[in-house]
Amino acid sequence: MPTPQENTAIPDAYQNEKRKQKREWLIVLGIIIVVILLTLAENRLIHTGGDSPVSNTILMFSLLNISLLLLMLLIFLVFRNLAKLLYDRKRKIIGTKLRTKLVVTFITLTLLPSSILFFFSIGFITNSIRYWFKVPVEQALNNSLKVGRWIYDHEEAKAGLILEQMARQIKTGHYFEPSERKALSDYVKITREEFHLQAVEVYDTHSNRITLELSEELAGKPLGLISSDYFQTVAQNKKVKTFSEMIPEGELVRTLGTVPYDAKDNEAEGFLAVSVVIPSSLSENIASISRGYEEYQQIKLLKKPVQSSYYIALSIVALLVLFCAIWFGFTLAKSISIPIMELSAATEKIAEGDLSFRIDPSSDDEIGTLVDSFNKMTRDLRISREQVELSTRMLRKQNLEIEARRKYIEIVLKKVSAGVITVEADETVSTINVSAGKMLGLNPDQVLNQKLTPSEEENDLQFIHQILEQFERSGKDDVELPLKLTVKAIPRSFWVHVNALKDETGNQVGTLMVFNDLTDLEKAQRMLAWREVARRIAHEVKNPLTPISLSAQRLKRKYSQQIHDPVFDECTDMIINHVELIRNLVNEFAAFARFPTADPKPCDLLPIIRETVALYRESRENIHFHMDILDEIPLLNLDRQQIKQALINLMDNALAAIRGKGNIFISAAHDPILKMVRLEISDDGTGISIKEKTRLFEPDFSTKKTGMGLGLSIVNNIILDHNGRISVMDNQPHGATFVIELPV
Repeated sequence: MPTPQENTAIPDAYQNEKRKQKREWLIVLGIIIVVILLTLAENRLIHTGGDSPVSNTILMFSLLNISLLLLMLLIFLVFRNLAKLLYDRKRKIIGTKLRTKLVVTFITLTLLPSSILFFFSIGFITNSIRYWFKVPVEQALNNSLKVGRWIYDHEEAKAGLILEQMARQIKTGHYFEPSERKALSDYVKITREEFHLQAVEVYDTHSNRITLELSEELAGKPLGLISSDYFQTVAQNKKVKTFSEMIPEGELVRTLGTVPYDAKDNEAEGFLAVSVVIPSSLSENIASISRGYEEYQQIKLLKKPVQSSYYIALSIVALLVLFCAIWFGFTLAKSISIPIMELSAATEKIAEGDLSFRIDPSSDDEIGTLVDSFNKMTRDLRISREQVELSTRMLRKQNLEIEARRKYIEIVLKKVSAGVITVEADETVSTINVSAGKMLGLNPDQVLNQKLTPSEEENDLQFIHQILEQFERSGKDDVELPLKLTVKAIPRSFWVHVNALKDETGNQVGTLMVFNDLTDLEKAQRMLAWREVARRIAHEVKNPLTPISLSAQRLKRKYSQQIHDPVFDECTDMIINHVELIRNLVNEFAAFARFPTADPKPCDLLPIIRETVALYRESRENIHFHMDILDEIPLLNLDRQQIKQALINLMDNALAAIRGKGNIFISAAHDPILKMVRLEISDDGTGISIKEKTRLFEPDFSTKKTGMGLGLSIVNNIILDHNGRISVMDNQPHGATFVIELPV
């Protein structure tokens, strides 16, 4: 929620801006008053004059400086507003673009007529002041000054020509040679007299004067040496240098050049100077004219300040007009941009989620209508958001219920013993529970979302595709199918219940498969069948065995003295032995069919193990028995006789699997977490194949050449009667390990 300070930030800024504008207008009004007073004072000063020109000059410059300060202040105000406008535009403040357009428009509209008026006024003031100071003396003085300057220029030009001619002659005559110094002096003397020069001087490259020739007027009077700076100037610029100095006879004008004339750097052989004297009367007249002209210019000193003051006054007026245009543009723009800024700030608040923000209308124009529409839109948005939040809460609640239902179904699928698989219409596996993964040998994480594709090669999901094909061929919505499948090299039997999943419109969206493992059930059924067969065989076969055995024994006793044929004895012995063998088999069948119900009592397992091992330790010297019982085994509910019989049968199988010398390992351990006792009997014999492991505990299966295979089946029944479990695994490196797990 926005704070009251945030809601009033824009109006406060607007009030601060209005106060700044008020101060600026007071400053502008003060400038106007001061400009009017200064203009009146300047007019009075020009028209009335004063006793002291110096005081008038000081006053005029004071007024001019004040006008300049006012002009600079006004320029500062104008540029301050323009700079603020550019700064706000750079910060991308709302309304600056509109403000810029309006300010530019008003400046353009006022600048053109103001400029025309300004330049016409400048021309009028300039012509007026020029007329005030227009007198013939200025022209006369100027012309006289030009005549004097012409005399100097003429003498300078004449001296330059003479110097050039002499320099060429000196160069041609090689007069700088030490042997030609007399000729140089003679030539200088003749040339001075020929051209009526007052002095001719010759210098070497080290600024040493070699020759000096003076006229009669200057004869006997000292003539100073030329400064070395002049020599450097002439040598560097490759031009003649003219300078003058005052002497009693007048103004001595001396012209200095190089020999040869216009020599390049380091090529000058020497320097030549010619001098003429301008009479004192002429030079004093020219100086007087110059001083008179300077005095006239000093008199005209007030012309420029007065003219500048009027220019400044006009500039102040023009800037005032420009300032008014800018201020009007700012004012008009703010009257539009301030409401827009409020709308923009309100929009940001709404974007942040504050739909309770409201703008107070400040006018009844189009902007006010827009503000009312904005408030109505905000109110509608707030109502819509409340409705959406209500719908969202309801939808979230429904999603939570669906998620809870989904988790509940997942838990049920995890706990149910049957395997459950669902396949979508595009034959993608969408559900597989843990039981299905265990009984079918599949990894649920890898199978989930995997698409079924028909393939000629064997793969883990090919049987699901075959079930779908059989289901589609049946044309029914509910089908039960038998399934034979080899899981991890073990044949298993399943009963599959297939259902079509349809939506409320009757379209099939998937298929549900429920797998029931019938392998153990089939084993139990075969076990019951074998018990029934064993009971009948024991009943039907046992009765004739005794007469057959007695008859064979009687024949042997009665006729063995009379019949001496060995065949007779061999046949009777074979009858007796095989009858005994059949009797043993019948006894085994009878024991398997009429196996007594276990009578478990608290019993210690360790003495049973030690007694069983003691039965074989002495009689089988070629076998080493190893016992490894680490934990303290608690008392178990056991039928001592049956458990001992089971251990004997397992020991017999282990001894039968060992050929020659070998080892038998017996270990027992207690798992307090699972509350189970684990007993392992291992041998290093021939071992058991995978195919044999699948039928090892069935009564009709045996790996021995003799016997009916009932021993391990009896062991399995004993362990099951004790609520335990027996399994077989490979022993490393060879042999087999039988594992018995009994509950504590």
